[in-house]
Parts: sequence; C-alpha cells; structure tokens
Amino acid sequence: LEAFSYSVAHDLRAPLRAIAGFSTILSNKYTDKLDEQGVDFLTRIQNQANRMGTLIEDLLKLSKFSQSSLNRSEVNLSRMANGILSNLRSHAPERNVAFKVQESVEAAADSVLIGVVLENLLSNAWKYTSKQPAAVIEFGHDLKAGHYFVRDNGAGFDMRMADKLFAPFQRLHSEADFPGHGIGLATVKRIIQRHGGRIWVESEQGKGTTFFFTLP
Repeated sequence: LEAFSYSVAHDLRAPLRAIAGFSTILSNKYTDKLDEQGVDFLTRIQNQANRMGTLIEDLLKLSKFSQSSLNRSEVNLSRMANGILSNLRSHAPERNVAFKVQESVEAAADSVLIGVVLENLLSNAWKYTSKQPAAVIEFGHDLKAGHYFVRDNGAGFDMRMADKLFAPFQRLHSEADFPGHGIGLATVKRIIQRHGGRIWVESEQGKGTTFFFTLP
C-alpha cells in the first residue's frame, strides 16, 4: 500500500493536473466555440478529473492512517460525536434528523485517528438517511457487550454484500443515489485494527444500518 500510494502521489498527480488545467483553459477561453454537447463533454472531463483527484487524496489518507504512530489518551467520544453531528447539521439545517448521543462515552484511543473513525461513520449515517423523512442517528457504548456503535434508520443494504463493505473502492449503492468513493470504511477498519479492535456491521435493506466496533 505504501509503495502504491507513493506511485499514485508522484506519477498520477502530474498528468491529472494537466488534464484538469487544460480542460479549465478550454472552459474559460473556448466555450463559445463548442456546441451544447461539446460543453457537456468538457464538463464531464472536469468532473471526472476532480473525482480522480479526490480518490488520490483518499488513497493517500488510507496509507497515512495505516502507518501513523498510535498515541492513546482518554478521549470523550460523546463530545466528539456531538461536534461532528452539529457540523453535519449546519450544512443541511432543513433536514429532519434526530441525534441520540449517549452521554460520557469515553475510550483510550488515539484522538486524531478515532476522530476519523467517528467522522466517517457518522457522515455515512447522515448520507444514507438523506432520503428518510424522519431520520435517526445514534451513537453509544454497550458496556455489557463491550462495543461502541453508530446506528441509523437509513437505506441499509443486503447483508449478503457485507464482505465488500470494508474493501477499498467497493460500494453497495450507486453514485447517483449516494455519492462516495469507497475509501472511508476501508480507512475506518484499518484504524480500528491499529487499536487492536474489530469492526462489524448489521443492516437490513430499507431499515437502516448499525456499525459496531471495539477499542481494547
């Protein structure tokens, strides 16, 4: 992964910048010489170049989080989750979403890395409940079972596809329905494994999803 990411960073960024740069020049200076279909093609080139740039950055983050040192401290996960959810709400205040965050949930974890975990899981819950008229997103800690969880009542998925969920670039929903790149959950899994924990999921199509993880 490290070698591949190095290659991606150094060998693919230059031609991608060229594609993005020249398409921008075309868009700025020659749009009047293109018909409607030509403008559409050019827009598609720009959009896909931007998408590829994002994929490269996500891949480099995956490599970084797989190798970075682990600095554990006592982290207030409830406070962290509330901050993430508050930020998500600020981007779409019109949405009807109920947040249920258990109070005083703490863990001995790397604060930066576990923040990435919660950011990804809660952002996923936010995204996949976007078509739910009364969405619910929960975060908590089951003391008896010894795991943390992020639960939503969103789109869900067929559990027969669950083995693909944590693999890089694997997606269970179409880009048109729910945009994404398929890197977030792969990153989450690697971070949880770095902590010596494990992550798993339960879901039902149309009825929501729950992610469980441990932090020994």
